[in-house]
Amino acid sequence: MKALVAWGDGNAGKGRITLRANSIVMIVLAGIFGVLAVVLANMWLANQRSQMAHADEAPKATIVVAAVGLKFGDPVTTDKMRVIPWPAGAIPAGAFKTVEEVLAKEGNRQALQAIGANEPILASKITGPGQRATLSAVLADGMKAVSIRVNDVLGVAGFVFPGDRVDILLTRTVRNTDGTDQSFVDVLLQSIKVLAVDQVADESSENPTVVKAVTLEVSTKDAQKLTLAAGAGQLSLALRQVAANEGESTARVTLSDLTGDTPDDVAARQAELDRQAALDAERQRNDAQFDGLRKAVEKVDSRLDELGKAKPVATPAQEAKEIVKEVIRYVQPEPPAFATIGVFRGTERATYDVPRAK
Repeated sequence: MKALVAWGDGNAGKGRITLRANSIVMIVLAGIFGVLAVVLANMWLANQRSQMAHADEAPKATIVVAAVGLKFGDPVTTDKMRVIPWPAGAIPAGAFKTVEEVLAKEGNRQALQAIGANEPILASKITGPGQRATLSAVLADGMKAVSIRVNDVLGVAGFVFPGDRVDILLTRTVRNTDGTDQSFVDVLLQSIKVLAVDQVADESSENPTVVKAVTLEVSTKDAQKLTLAAGAGQLSLALRQVAANEGESTARVTLSDLTGDTPDDVAARQAELDRQAALDAERQRNDAQFDGLRKAVEKVDSRLDELGKAKPVATPAQEAKEIVKEVIRYVQPEPPAFATIGVFRGTERATYDVPRAK
C-alpha cells in the first residue's frame, strides 16, 4: 500500500512540472508576438510620415471650381467660382487655373450641364466665350439632334429626363402576300442619349412631366431611320438602366409571341375575321338594297293612291282598228316512196331500192 501511494505522488509531481513548462512557453510566445507587433506598428507609422513628407514636398497648382451649384444655361460669373490648391500632376484635362482664364474678354460663358459645388469647372462643361447654352453646343462631334413625338404612355409617363438613355421601339402592321395583316414590334435603336424633353435640356431637372416631344442625339444614319420610322409606324421609348450603355441582342415580337399561337393559327384567325367582315359588308349591302326596294314600293303605292283619288277624264272613242291574226301551221313532210338497203357480200357492198310499205 505504501508503494502505491508513493507511485501516485510521483505522477502528480510530473504533471505539475508539465503544466509549468507549458505556461512558460505561452508567456515567451506572447512576448515575442507583442514585440513583433510594436515593431510593425512603428514601421507603418514611419512609412506614413514619409509619404506625408513627400506629399508636402510635391509641387502645388491651382484649379477653378464652382462655388455654388450650376444648372444648364446658368452664367459662369466671378461670384460662382473660386480657386483651390490642386496637385500639379493630377489636374483634369480642360481645367482652368485662374478665374481670369474662365472670364475671357470675348464674352461670358454659360454652363452646358449641371456642375456641383466644389466640382472643377472644365471647358467641356461650359460654352465658349460669347456662346449661348444651346443643344448645338452640347452635341458630340458628328452627331445630330432629332425630335420625335410621344405621349404620356410612349414617353414612359414623363420619367425620361435629359441625359437618360433610351431604346427606340417601332410598332408596325403590314399586309402579307396572302392578304392577312401582321403586327409586330422591332427595336429600332439602342442606348440613345436624350438631349431634351419638350424644350427643357437641363439634366438636373427632377420633376417628371408629361411631354409631347423628345429630342435625341443620333448619328446621321440613325436620324434617317427615325425620320422614316415616324411615318411607317408608332415610335415608343424604353428607358434603360443608367449604367447599361452596351447594346443587346433583340428579336422581332409578333402576336403569336403574345398568345403562343403558331403562324397558321394567326392566319386562320385573321381569315375568320376577314370572312366575318365580308359577311357583314354583304349584309349591309343587302339591307341597303332592301331599303331601296321598300322605298320604291312605298313611292308606287303613294302614286297609285293619288291616281285612285283623281277623277276620270272622258276621252273620245278611238276608232276600231282591224286586228290581223297570223296562224302558223307545222306540216309533217311525206316519207320517201323507196328505202335504200345495203347488203355486204364478202368485201363488196350492194344497195337496193325497196318500195316503202304504206
